[in-house]
Amino acid sequence: MNKLFSMLIALLLGIKAGAQFAKAELQVNGLTCSMCSFATQKQLQTIEFIDSIGIDLNYATFILYFKTDVAVNSDLIRSKVEDAGFAVGSLTFINSFTGLSVENNVQLELKKNLYQFMEVSSQTLNGELRIRIIDKGFLPEREFRKYNKLTTKYPYYKTGKTPEGIRIYHIIII
Repeated sequence: MNKLFSMLIALLLGIKAGAQFAKAELQVNGLTCSMCSFATQKQLQTIEFIDSIGIDLNYATFILYFKTDVAVNSDLIRSKVEDAGFAVGSLTFINSFTGLSVENNVQLELKKNLYQFMEVSSQTLNGELRIRIIDKGFLPEREFRKYNKLTTKYPYYKTGKTPEGIRIYHIIII
C-alpha cells in the first residue's frame, strides 16, 4: 500500500532529480562539408551551458559536454543549429542513473525542465542510458509524425507546455 501511494505521488508530481544531463549527441541534418560543421560549432560554442564540443564529421554528430551547475536548454541548442542554417536530426542525452523508477507518463524534473517518458515499460534506471527527445524540431518530420500519433495517450504532448508554462520535453529511452 505504501509503495503504491509513493508511485501515485511520483506520477502526479513528476520525479525531481538533483542531477542533470552530462552530455548529449547532437546529429545535424544538412551538413555537407567541414565549413558547415565549423559554422554550426561556432553557433553552439556561444551557448553558456556547453562546456566543450567534440565533432564526428563522418556522422555529422556533435558531442556536447555540459557544465554541471547550469540548466540545459534543448530549445536553445535547436535554435543555434537552425541559426547556422541546418536542422536537428536527433538530440540524445547520455547520462548515468541510479535507481530511478520510470514508466509511461512519468516526468523527470532536471534544472527547470520536465522530461516526460513515453513508450517505456515500468523499470528502474541504472547505469548509463541514452534518452532521446521526440518533439517537433528535434528529429526528422517523418519520424516526428510517427511519435505525434501518441498525442491521445499523453497529456501536454501536443503543446509541450503545462498550464504553468513549464517546458516539457517528451523522451524515449533508446
